[in-house]
Amino acid sequence: MAKQPDDQRPAASRPRSGAHFRKRYEELETRRSVLIDRLRALGDKGRTHVGYKRALKLLNDTFRRSSLVQRVAILEAAAWLIDILERLTQSM
Repeated sequence: MAKQPDDQRPAASRPRSGAHFRKRYEELETRRSVLIDRLRALGDKGRTHVGYKRALKLLNDTFRRSSLVQRVAILEAAAWLIDILERLTQSM
């Protein structure tokens, strides 16, 4: 039997793209909450640094305004910035 394109398959046998989107969305939200926890764990020393506000803005405003694909890069940038802040606060 020849394989039919998705648009000609019965609805029950089509892949559920909504479920895949939801799973990726949930994974990104989980990564975001982990990064926010790391940022909050910096304490008062970290909060006084200029980069703290920038990381928070990345994880909230910028993250919310971006597409799902862009959110991956935003989380990587925020993780990088938090890594630097953690190193700085350890040396303070």
